[in-house]
Amino acid sequence: MAYTGLVLISHSPKIAEGIYDMIRQVIHDVPIELAGGTEDNEIGTNPGKIQAAIERADHGNGVLLFYDIGSAKMNAELAIELTGVENVRLMEAPIMEGAYLGAVESGMGKEFADVYSAVVKKYGEEVK
Repeated sequence: MAYTGLVLISHSPKIAEGIYDMIRQVIHDVPIELAGGTEDNEIGTNPGKIQAAIERADHGNGVLLFYDIGSAKMNAELAIELTGVENVRLMEAPIMEGAYLGAVESGMGKEFADVYSAVVKKYGEEVK
């Protein structure tokens, strides 16, 4: 089964890891990749790290990106432009709650459009 992948983008590697750990308590099969911190695991974000996470999370059913603040959004947009992965969406949703909902929906084996729609319905439109 091809699950919709998730990428957790945070300025803090520890925040991304904590969200990952919370989701993994109940969802085990969905590809979830971390893009927390800079290349040196300092506070910040890095488009190359985000791009690599997108490519790892892609298992053929698209990827949803959840981010925390400010430059994470800009770096995620740049990473989307650099990747060759189809069906990548940067989501406008709280990183913890949105990613959790996305993981639950993906874990039920839903198609990308349905996983995406469930998060949008709950939290609003994706970032353009």
